[in-house]
Amino acid sequence: MSQTITQPDNTRITFEKSADYRDSYANSVQVRLSIWDFFLVFGTLDQQTPDQVRIDNFQGIYLSPQQAKALLNVLNHNVAQYEQTFGSISLEGPGVQHFVVPGNGPVH
Repeated sequence: MSQTITQPDNTRITFEKSADYRDSYANSVQVRLSIWDFFLVFGTLDQQTPDQVRIDNFQGIYLSPQQAKALLNVLNHNVAQYEQTFGSISLEGPGVQHFVVPGNGPVH
């Protein structure tokens, strides 16, 4: 399946799904960085007990610093649209976990 859009400057962009394309759900994203790139690790988090969490990582994606900043801009724009439509997103309360893994960068 492909989709083509035209940008305001008349650049045509065609989106294609490769043979190994897949949709997945993640409720955990770990961000690790170096001078050369950002590494996003996606997984699913399972709160097994009040003091025990298991995260099953299933996909890692490397981004250049420029693509990481572009992703930040796109996410900021889309979160703002979401909150304008559906209301504020809270980062407090049940279902929101923040962890730090020493030596591996922040884990959210």
